[in-house]
Amino acid sequence: MAGHSSAITARTGKNPFLKFVAATSTLAGWASAAMIFLAVVITCQMIFVRFVLNQSTIWQTEAVVYLAVAATLIGLSYVQRVRGHVNVDLIPLALGRRTRFFLAILTLTLSSTIVAVMLWYGFEYWYLAWDKGWRSDTIWGVRLWIPYLALPVGFALFLLQLIADLVAVILKIDKPFGLEDT
Repeated sequence: MAGHSSAITARTGKNPFLKFVAATSTLAGWASAAMIFLAVVITCQMIFVRFVLNQSTIWQTEAVVYLAVAATLIGLSYVQRVRGHVNVDLIPLALGRRTRFFLAILTLTLSSTIVAVMLWYGFEYWYLAWDKGWRSDTIWGVRLWIPYLALPVGFALFLLQLIADLVAVILKIDKPFGLEDT
C-alpha cells in the first residue's frame, strides 16, 4: 500500500487546494465504506428477524437501499481520486504528449460540466423533497430529503474532485490520464 499512497500524494504536490480535496475525497470514501458496512449489518439483522424470530421487517429493506445508493454517490469522489473507474486508455496512449494534454483538459472539462448539471438537478430534487415534506409511502415513512441529500452532496464532492484533477493536470502536478510521457 505504500506505493499506492505515494502515488496519490504525488498527484497533489504541495498545493493546499489539491490536498484539501484529496482529504475530503478520502473522508467521503471512508463514509461510503461505513454506509456499506452498515447496510450489511442491517441486512444480517433483517435475516435474523425474518427467519429466526419469524417476524416481519418494517424499515430494514428501505434503509439498506438508501444506504447502498448513498454509498455509491458519496463514494464517487474517492473512486475518481484513486482512479478506480474503468479506464480505457487506448486513444491517449496513441496520442502525443501535447495532444494528450489537451484531450485530458477537454475530458475533465466535459465531465465537470455534466456532473455540475447533475448536481444542479440533484439539489433541485432534494430541495423539492425537503420543501414539500415528502415521505416514503412505506410503513416506515422516512422523510425523503434525508436519503435524497446524497444526490447534491455526492455530486458536489465528485465535481470538486474533477476540478482538482483538472487543476493538477493544468499545473502539471499530474500527468494527463495518469500516463507517463512516451
